[in-house]
Amino acid sequence: MSSTPQLLAVETPVSFKGRGDRTGTANLRGADLRWAIAFVLPYAAVFFVFVVYPFGYALWTASKPSLYADLIADRLYLPALLNTLLFVGLGVNVKMFLALLLSGFFMRRRWWIKVLLSVFIVPWVIAAAQACVSFHWMLQQEGLVDGILSTLFGIDGPIWFNDRWLGIGWNIIAYIWKWMPFWTVIFLAARMRIPREIYDAAEVDGATGIRHFIHVTFPLLANFYLLCTLLSTLWTVGDFTTVYLVSGGGPAGATNVLATLGFHYAFDESKPALGVAAAMSSLPALIPIAIVLVRRVQTSEAHL
Repeated sequence: MSSTPQLLAVETPVSFKGRGDRTGTANLRGADLRWAIAFVLPYAAVFFVFVVYPFGYALWTASKPSLYADLIADRLYLPALLNTLLFVGLGVNVKMFLALLLSGFFMRRRWWIKVLLSVFIVPWVIAAAQACVSFHWMLQQEGLVDGILSTLFGIDGPIWFNDRWLGIGWNIIAYIWKWMPFWTVIFLAARMRIPREIYDAAEVDGATGIRHFIHVTFPLLANFYLLCTLLSTLWTVGDFTTVYLVSGGGPAGATNVLATLGFHYAFDESKPALGVAAAMSSLPALIPIAIVLVRRVQTSEAHL
């Protein structure tokens, strides 16, 4: 057996720090430093104008404790908070789990599966606004869904958005349909990085079929799956488009989430401070999730 791997493992790391680095630093303190500042300054200005200032202004606007007392007293806030928990909890977890399972299906090396994958990612390619508006119109009276129910079963469909739970359900379905292809492709790429030799060794030990997934695939993808779930949760809490364009928050605001409720306060009731406070009320949940996500990325290797 060659000793090359052992030599590579114990070889002393070579330091490249020396006179050349000090010279480069000295040059950077001169004309190069001015050029570096000139290139960075426009990006820093854009970041300040479009990120730091709006976020700081939002924090200042929603800093009055009385706003949150008004929120809790409002009849729309607590239902919207519950809707947000359902929308994020069910939408993210069902989407991620189905995406993980479907990524295994699309790993099969058959030509028609490759064609099917190309069709499957179409909802992700379509802009979110068009996809959600299509769902909204399909669920209208005499729309596609009611037409199918009438043709196949001879029954009249309900008025889907006149019921809170039906509206929430369709918001979640539209969200999963839109974003599941994206995460399926992400997990498909992650599965492709698992060496084939690991599966061959597992087969020798008797792990086939579902045991592949339970004892090989999922343990290797568990950390990556957690990171993706946390990231998706952060994105979904602020999802405005799905609920606003599918159910419109109806009936009578019963399907609003925090993002659409904030819009309702700010533009329909002309209470921008209350609208910002409604959006900011999700920060106590978002900050811990963001901290856990960053710590997981920093303290562990996010690779297979």
